[in-house]
Amino acid sequence: MMASVKRKRFVSHTIVVLVLALGSITTIVPLLWMVITSFDWSARLNITFPPRFWPEDPSFDTYRVAFSNVPMLRYIGNSLVISAGVIAISSCSALLSGYALSKLRFKGSSIVLMAALSTMMVPFEMTMIPQYIIIYKLHLVDSYWAIYLPAINYAFGTFLVKSFMDQLPSDFREAGIMDGANEFTVFWRIFLPLCHPIAATMVILIFLHVWNDLLWPLLVLKDMSKFTIQLGLALFSFKDGINPMPAIIMAGTTVSIVPVVAVYLFLQKYIIASIAMTGVKQ
Repeated sequence: MMASVKRKRFVSHTIVVLVLALGSITTIVPLLWMVITSFDWSARLNITFPPRFWPEDPSFDTYRVAFSNVPMLRYIGNSLVISAGVIAISSCSALLSGYALSKLRFKGSSIVLMAALSTMMVPFEMTMIPQYIIIYKLHLVDSYWAIYLPAINYAFGTFLVKSFMDQLPSDFREAGIMDGANEFTVFWRIFLPLCHPIAATMVILIFLHVWNDLLWPLLVLKDMSKFTIQLGLALFSFKDGINPMPAIIMAGTTVSIVPVVAVYLFLQKYIIASIAMTGVKQ
């Protein structure tokens, strides 16, 4: 009997490992191919297939050409400024609304939550034109506020925060109110320090979305000096109607993902540490 149970566990464990290994390979191999190609000067005209996993002509000239043709540092700086603003606005909105829906329990809170979540079911393409008209009427086109203001509505973050705060005892709020604290003080001093894990998760999700966004910045930003890194790479990719050297595009793309990987690795470790430090005693 024990042998049969162990055999089933071994088989299920093996299947899980194989599935995870296959998923990892399908994710890592294209990324590795991109990075290797970015150092291959022989790939300046075309990319060979099947892929090579060692550059035939190793060179840093691809990066030199990329930086000389595209103001990469400026575009990366613009993307960081936009990402920081959107993260701050969306996170504050989600934390405050999630706290209100979880702990205040006001009349109609479930309807408010459903209304917020229903906005996630509407494709962006359907709201894109009305949203642009509003931004245009407010004279915010070609400014970062055209990207910051829509970030106030972060329904998915609200849902995440509410679900997380539902697991925290409401006794904390009652104790704070009895001690004379107002509602914002209870949120700021008691619940917000316990929300580090979910806040870090939101930062990762928001940063990935904003950093990789192309369509909305393309619509609202006109001045090239304000372009994001994705707009800059797209502009360079089809400059004068000519598709430039693939290796150069790979070099620029590799540089563009470095901040994303750095933020993800940093916050992944922070999430694990925060979860370990914010246990709730029952």
